[in-house]
Amino acid sequence: MKFTLQHKDPKSDARTGTLLTDHGEIQTPIFMPVGTAGSVKAVHQRELTYDVKAQIILGNTYHLYLRPGLEILEAAGGLHKFNGWSKPLLTDSGGYQVFSLAENRKISEEGVVFKSHIDGSKHHFTPENVMDIQRSIGADIIMAFDECTPYPCDWDYAKKSMELTHRWLRRCQDRFDSMEGRYGYQQSLFPIVQGSVYKDLREASANFVAKQGRDGNAIGGLSVGEPAEIMYEMTSWVTRILPADKPRYLMGVGTPANILEAIALGVDMFDCVMPTRNARNGMLFTSEGIINIRNEKWKDDFSPIDEGFPSHVSQFYSKAYLRHLTISKEILGAQISSIHNLSFYLWLVGEARQKIQEGEFSSWKTKMVEKVSQRL
Repeated sequence: MKFTLQHKDPKSDARTGTLLTDHGEIQTPIFMPVGTAGSVKAVHQRELTYDVKAQIILGNTYHLYLRPGLEILEAAGGLHKFNGWSKPLLTDSGGYQVFSLAENRKISEEGVVFKSHIDGSKHHFTPENVMDIQRSIGADIIMAFDECTPYPCDWDYAKKSMELTHRWLRRCQDRFDSMEGRYGYQQSLFPIVQGSVYKDLREASANFVAKQGRDGNAIGGLSVGEPAEIMYEMTSWVTRILPADKPRYLMGVGTPANILEAIALGVDMFDCVMPTRNARNGMLFTSEGIINIRNEKWKDDFSPIDEGFPSHVSQFYSKAYLRHLTISKEILGAQISSIHNLSFYLWLVGEARQKIQEGEFSSWKTKMVEKVSQRL
């Protein structure tokens, strides 16, 4: 994998770059649609390619490990072959899902023992076997196994958790570096910065991660309930330390405004379930603001969903029609809303990239944050 920096905004830390993988090129900043169980919910791979214009999608290690399972994925030749997605893939480590089980898992130095949410069966994740699992899934970018601290948590807990994550990272790297890719292409390992909302811990973790010299680095444990301003503060401390010549990935973030603010802090990669999850509940993110399509006010509004960006789906269907589908619980409503939201997110980061190249990002970002945050 090769990352090339291209442009930097003169008034912020925003930058553009190109990330080259064996499955294709990714232009940053980039948003990555989440395909938890090998599928971006309600969206065909063709639509991801031609309507959404996605350049990379995510798979979730925990869910894919449980179902369909590694035997099926390996027999298919990896997730790319199984789901028909030919572009780059990233897998998270499954850590966030495991730790969110709370009552059904036990953390130790060795790893985590947990019960499946599907059938209650017991499983064990370790730094080593999580590397093996992600190799088998076949992602281009593999995440280190970490503990995601809850918010709030006290400093002592956050410190112990961060140190455990660092020890696990060493084990992840030892295992990853001792293996070859399963399917004939290069795979890269990204470590994850932790430290909760404490500056000293975040800086210590960022320094530790930076010294590992991996192909890219991630920032985890944010967007878990803390105020947005604290998230931005943590991110700014970390991006000052993580190497500028490697991509920076802010995990699980977030709203359009969150993404624009984090781009200004030097973040390159984002993912979040919000555009698809909220779409299924009738919330649309648009170039003019946020729409609850279930509201009565859209009942006889025959204007396009969003005329502000060049998306076929967003300009072809009217708000009134989409409201009708949503209220009627027609599956097509969830599909149209999901494609629209994802298209908007990809358009937004593409516009940010262009504005950085033109040296106009900072002034454009200020206006866009205000627009995309308002409720219509």
